[in-house]
Amino acid sequence: MAVTGGWGGITLAHKVGSRREVDAVIEGVGCAGGVVGRKASEAFWGGYNAVVLDPDGHPWEIAHNSYWVVTDAGGIRLGES
Repeated sequence: MAVTGGWGGITLAHKVGSRREVDAVIEGVGCAGGVVGRKASEAFWGGYNAVVLDPDGHPWEIAHNSYWVVTDAGGIRLGES
């Protein structure tokens, strides 16, 4: 299944704390039954992201945003790291 570029009515995203974590999630997608829809790359907004499709075909953005801090508890804090 490929990313078609259309909006499916909902945006799913998984934010991680580093570019390395984006790459690690992408590496494990196939083992979890998903497929990579768009390889990880630099984003126009200054981050690093990719798109994966879960086993049901739902697209997920996997992203690192250097302006957001992902806390140890999994929360997000806006601002400098």
